Amino acid sequence: MALRDATRQVMVGDVPVGGGAPVAVQSMLNAPAKDVEANLAQIEALAQAGCEIVRMAIPQRSCLDAFQEVCAASPLPVVADVHFDAQIAIEAARRGAAKLRVNPGNIGGWGPTDAVIDAAREAGIPIRVGVNAGSLDDALAARVDLSLPQKLALSACQYVEHFHQRGFYDIVVSAKAHDVPVTIETYRLLAQQLPEVPLHIGVTEAGTAFQGIIKSAAGLGVLLEEGIGDTMRISLTDDPVKEVRACWTLLSALDLRRRFPELISCPTCGRCQVNLIDIAQQVEQRLGEVDRPLKVAVMGCVVNGPGEAADADIGVACGAGSGAVFASGKIVRKVSEENIVDALFEEMGRL
Repeated sequence: MALRDATRQVMVGDVPVGGGAPVAVQSMLNAPAKDVEANLAQIEALAQAGCEIVRMAIPQRSCLDAFQEVCAASPLPVVADVHFDAQIAIEAARRGAAKLRVNPGNIGGWGPTDAVIDAAREAGIPIRVGVNAGSLDDALAARVDLSLPQKLALSACQYVEHFHQRGFYDIVVSAKAHDVPVTIETYRLLAQQLPEVPLHIGVTEAGTAFQGIIKSAAGLGVLLEEGIGDTMRISLTDDPVKEVRACWTLLSALDLRRRFPELISCPTCGRCQVNLIDIAQQVEQRLGEVDRPLKVAVMGCVVNGPGEAADADIGVACGAGSGAVFASGKIVRKVSEENIVDALFEEMGRL
């Protein structure tokens, strides 16, 4: 992926972003900002799900002590998410933030922005310049000669130019919108205009799990396949752990990164003679406890049996109230319908 390989690498804690590093998976905490234990518990759950970078909002200066405690105890690098108050960002940099996420458009102007840059430089941490469709500069937002993607890209480019003029290059850029075509076009423009800057990609305000995953997969899948995106978040109005699993599922589907099992299961039809939906759901649930990048197939009949799923590590092809468990395309045992799931996982344990 030439575009991804060409970006400048920055370090978020011990996680490399850009420069050909694997696409990093992010999420954001949604526990109360002053509740240290709740935030650390959520970080632990996210880490187990495969999250690599976590972001924490600091809505008020009174939350900085809690933020410092979270940073000190977190197994993941913690990004400080700051709006409207540059002093919070400055303090967060001093108190253990692995990266700052700011929108220069709402942080108070160039003076406060420069103070944030200096604080990040002193702390040796990068800054994510986050531009959003809902918070563009008034003058830029009012321009009728530019499309929304052009406005977002221009805004980001202006900020990056200012950071570079101050000799600060450890930057990640995001420019998000809730509209999928706008998101795709914006990031394509950024990849062309800022080829050296790592990009954090995401569809913002994507919605609840069902809609949000579909919108994110549609937008981010296109970008990732084109080599655009060094770090990502699938934003959902739901448990952040679901965001992380969705990210890994998308990366796996594109064969960019694999960490967890991939379930291959066929749609049911009139040939199916078992309760395939129930079997597939049981397998999916139990795979949630498996931390290996296996391909697992659950096929409803011989038409979609070992032949179509020959590349699976393990699988089952079902018949009349029974199933043939196969590994690497070869049948290893036959079992009754009620024993299919247990047999599948028994054979998986032998791999």
